[in-house]
Amino acid sequence: MLAPTRELAIQVAEAFQKYAVHLPGFHVLPIYGGQSYYPQLQALKRGVHVVVGTPGRVIDHLDRGTLDLSELRCLVLDEADEMLRMGFIDDVENVLKKTPETRQVALFSATMPSQIKRIAQTYLKDPVEIAIKSTTTTAANIRQRYWSVSGVHKLDALTRILEAESFDAMIVFARTKLGTDELAEKLSARGISAAAINGDVQQQQREKTIQNLKDGKIDVLVATDVAARGLDVDRISHVLNYDIPYDTESYVHRIGRTGRAGRKGEAILFVTPRERGMLRAIERATRQPIEPMELPSVETVNEQRVSRFLGKISDALESSDLSLFRDMVERYEREKNVPAVEIAAALAKLVQGDNPLLLTPPPAQPKYAREERDGPREHRGQATRKFNERDNASNSGAHRQDYRQDAPRPDARRADPRPPREYERAAPTPRHEERQYTPPSATRPVNAAEAFFDDEAPAPRQERSHERSQERAPRGESDVGMETFRIEVGHSHGVQPGNIVGAIANEADLESRYIGRIDIRDDYTLVDLPEGMPRELMEHLKKVRVSGHPLRIQRAAPGDLEGGRSRRPGGPGAPRPGGHKPHGGPRPGGPGGPRGAHTGPRKPFKPR
Repeated sequence: MLAPTRELAIQVAEAFQKYAVHLPGFHVLPIYGGQSYYPQLQALKRGVHVVVGTPGRVIDHLDRGTLDLSELRCLVLDEADEMLRMGFIDDVENVLKKTPETRQVALFSATMPSQIKRIAQTYLKDPVEIAIKSTTTTAANIRQRYWSVSGVHKLDALTRILEAESFDAMIVFARTKLGTDELAEKLSARGISAAAINGDVQQQQREKTIQNLKDGKIDVLVATDVAARGLDVDRISHVLNYDIPYDTESYVHRIGRTGRAGRKGEAILFVTPRERGMLRAIERATRQPIEPMELPSVETVNEQRVSRFLGKISDALESSDLSLFRDMVERYEREKNVPAVEIAAALAKLVQGDNPLLLTPPPAQPKYAREERDGPREHRGQATRKFNERDNASNSGAHRQDYRQDAPRPDARRADPRPPREYERAAPTPRHEERQYTPPSATRPVNAAEAFFDDEAPAPRQERSHERSQERAPRGESDVGMETFRIEVGHSHGVQPGNIVGAIANEADLESRYIGRIDIRDDYTLVDLPEGMPRELMEHLKKVRVSGHPLRIQRAAPGDLEGGRSRRPGGPGAPRPGGHKPHGGPRPGGPGGPRGAHTGPRKPFKPR
């Protein structure tokens, strides 16, 4: 039997053992990469009735001559479409070619792409296709909820859910290997028993981690899609999609890790504003609505923490001999003349250590931070509009968005006058010929699944209401001081202002109107941002990629400010349309002005 992953091979082998419990002398052997050859060779020499393996390791044994298929009676291909997706289809065909003509082949696949159909027609004899139809692709006993990412960082939101939600064990899905490691480390630092599995984890460590999950030694497993494939642990009551999957099938496989064998399960999905299209696609594919959930409040989390702390006190009172400690407290009370309640409070503080027992409410956002966005689009007309509805897909730093030419661009500057407007919408995706401006090395294909993420097209420019546009504060009318930063992308990288604004606005959670002058030069760019930005935020922005290159942002040196301005029509140093704007000052208004420019007087940025 061929299976796409090591976990699935182990799971199937265990199932064979359970089914054959009343067959004395039955032997099954899982073989897969990452495990030593020695125990596999010893078992093959003794002889086995069933071999369950991954294609690569099966090919290795065939080439070594340690696996003999001459008397093979039945070959099963499990999750054939997944083996195709993972690039194992050539190995599968090589195995099929080395099997006797008399064998029977059974092929199982969730979908039937053309290559899988070709294999069925080539290697199966008079095959009969059996399709299992169901009204839904997810179990009805799994409650599905989503949280709209806004205001609170995803890591903080996950921490609140873990503390307030009643669960036995949870799988948290991240998109990347690095993301799983970073997220598991950050959860562990917050006192949560978490571990990560991904394709880079050695098989021995992987098996140990899964066993720890089964034994209750860890409660949270952070995993990638491939690493969790076929994972079946009874304790898993919750699945949380920290990063939304790129396709609906992956979502179904993810939440299938809970609610197994008729048990109830919980599935939670984090959704950023630009991912709502994928949310609707998942609802259509599963034929089930996914209900919104309220993030547990700070007060709720604190109540849970206090309750757990008091519970520990009750447990200690009931199960321990406290006579020695009682005598010590009474002695301290007599000698120091300190009330017993004060002594108890000091002891509780010693037990808690440096970790604060209670969460503090999140600080008020700085004036240049973006507002939270909740509710339908039509109900948000009175709020200041953000430049771009992208959000950081993983606040842990695991998934860095690459802001390229194929991303939605901000409104292009126009030479014709237009009425002022209250908010800015993301411009429609550029035409095909405009996308070619990015060098081939910095581009990536856009597949159909990713199209779900940008489903909210902007309204035509001429339909915007002139009356509603009077309230928006003009760009530059702020008491936030500005300073100039250097980022390591420029004309040579094919970058455009919209890519830079989109990256900084989303990753720094910064409204675009607080992003000042952008001066793109040959191999770097100068950009004005609010002064006093936190060091942690600067470290995060250094890793953000634009047109395939990290920003590596830093405060501009005096030498960076010298030299010509960005190349524009009319020659080097030509002023931008609408007039020249001095460094650090407000953008001029008028025709051809900046994004969302307004006519009228301007105030310069005031220093803090």
